[in-house]
Amino acid sequence: MAYEDLSKAIIANVGGKDNVASVVHCTTRLRFKLKDQKKANDDAMKATDGVISLVKSGGQYQVVIGNNVADVYDTLVKVGGFQDGGEVADDYVDTSNMSLMDRFIDLISGIFNPILGPMCAAGMIKGFNAMFVALNWETQTSGTYIVLNAIGDSLFYFLPVILGISSAKKFGINGYLGATIGAALCYPTIVGMTSSKTVLYTLFKGTIFQAPIHMTFLGIPVISMNYTSSVIPIILAIWFASKVNKLARKIIPDVVKTFLVPFMVLLITIPVTFIVIGPIATWLGDAIAAGVSAVYNFSPILAGALMGAFWQVFVIFGVHWGFVAVMMTNIAAMGYDPILGLSLAASFAQTGVVAAIILQTKDEKTRSIAIPAFVSGIFGVTEPAIYGVTLPRKKPFILSCIASAIGGALIGGFGTKVYIMAGMGIFSIPDAISKSGIDMRVYGLIIAMAVATVLGFAFQMIFGKNSVDAPLEGEVAPAVAAAENNANAEVTEIADSKKSNAAADSYNEAEVVLAPLSGTVVPLSEVKDEVFSSGAMGKGAAIEPSEGKVCSPVDGQIAMVFPTGHAIGLRSVNGAEIMIHIGMDTVELDGKGFKTLVKKDQTVKAGEPLIEFDLDAIKEAGYEVTTPVIVTNMKNYHDVKVLTSGKIKISDKFLDLQ
Repeated sequence: MAYEDLSKAIIANVGGKDNVASVVHCTTRLRFKLKDQKKANDDAMKATDGVISLVKSGGQYQVVIGNNVADVYDTLVKVGGFQDGGEVADDYVDTSNMSLMDRFIDLISGIFNPILGPMCAAGMIKGFNAMFVALNWETQTSGTYIVLNAIGDSLFYFLPVILGISSAKKFGINGYLGATIGAALCYPTIVGMTSSKTVLYTLFKGTIFQAPIHMTFLGIPVISMNYTSSVIPIILAIWFASKVNKLARKIIPDVVKTFLVPFMVLLITIPVTFIVIGPIATWLGDAIAAGVSAVYNFSPILAGALMGAFWQVFVIFGVHWGFVAVMMTNIAAMGYDPILGLSLAASFAQTGVVAAIILQTKDEKTRSIAIPAFVSGIFGVTEPAIYGVTLPRKKPFILSCIASAIGGALIGGFGTKVYIMAGMGIFSIPDAISKSGIDMRVYGLIIAMAVATVLGFAFQMIFGKNSVDAPLEGEVAPAVAAAENNANAEVTEIADSKKSNAAADSYNEAEVVLAPLSGTVVPLSEVKDEVFSSGAMGKGAAIEPSEGKVCSPVDGQIAMVFPTGHAIGLRSVNGAEIMIHIGMDTVELDGKGFKTLVKKDQTVKAGEPLIEFDLDAIKEAGYEVTTPVIVTNMKNYHDVKVLTSGKIKISDKFLDLQ
């Protein structure tokens, strides 16, 4: 089965099937919700062939796969035996440790993720249909236009029905209940009531909430709103329905739950939505739209520059979903959105940088990643470019953000807005076509895309050449990254073991590693952390320190110093790569109690002080102080032997590398 081995590896690295609460996918990522993220093996996941990168954001464990994510997902669901296509209700997921922002992003992405593909497809058809009319290729009265418009417009017109289904899944109720609630909001008689000439009386007269009342429900006034294409009302309605559903299941006998629970949910939720939830949600949407417009109107160019500069950062952390929700709200309230369109140059800036890297690199592996990333970037899918090419090299990513900022400023300057949620990349151009047809705002978008591409390419060719084949941030020694797995730390600096050993298949010279601490020798197998004790990181031993001082165990160079001071990596003059990790989970102290005495790339002699730490303070904070000393490039040695046991002092003979 295609992707079977990859799927098995991914499931193992997330902590096994039993640790998966749910898994869905978007354009390029598998999005896991794990019961316990500490059980996942971040380093092994990053090192897995077929995995581009790993992102933890919004309460999700996101495994970046690339353009073939859908095929990998299908295989993973089968291999893992996940029920319901990997999706489960939120009741199965503990969100207590998630921040309010993480919960919001998780909610929005969970609702919009399942419908993103059909939404973009419908938007593309709707956009191209508008373009065909603008180019006089067809008329609005032709049968072709009517059919294509029905295809493109139906999802957006009946968006409450679609969102009712996905929201129902998110909130853990029957999807058909969600669809029914959404359909009630789009019911023709209800929609037509907003234009009724029969006005019983006016509610909130003289205020900004003034509303003519065309009908009542049991004598209660119903404020007529047009809920077609709306977003917030249906999401809030389904949330309310989930609460009613939960209550109904508690009080209704099991024998009649099948029909009386949905009966109670519909009978309560829909009237409450029309009377209370719908109007309040609509006013809230109007307020959001007004706020967004105020920011945009202050300075469209500044707004475009900021949106362009940070859009790719938003994508990395998954917070771009919040803008998608705001966009849909704006389109429903105003008929257009001025904000999301400012980001449309970002994928082209990224693509321009990648095109330059393809020409600059001498590494075939880099080129093999960059070429498909360039192609997908043209169509707006930039994760392969970000995670596989630019972000690991830092400077190209920054250059793409600068080019994107300029492109965004141009879009703002041209006054470009988007009127539909269509495709990405080049397929997003029809988004900007209004009822008036193709005008300078559309041409301005195209110009901005072209400028961002050219600038991204030029910036990389001029300023980014030295970063192309330099050691990558992602090419860290696997042992060091694994050591930080349970602390959810990112390894940002470490020696590139691939570079130092790429030209040699022979073993390194034998050498003796001295003790970096004074204390008691502890076998690695007894360390209270499976990452170390399993030997997966490499061979060595640990020391239970008797004083808070770490000294260099070899003559060599500092390869890596963690900002928190709790770990350090060295490379000896003979090529041994050694990692010293002070205590377990001590990264959580955020540097408190640690004092680093050396810097990266500094040359040191055996016995030279490296780190001082407050042994008593670390213990009082509840952390283990057992310190593993690991040889991480074991592939270059036949064996590593521990030369002593019991008490040991700094600079005593400790490990024999053979």
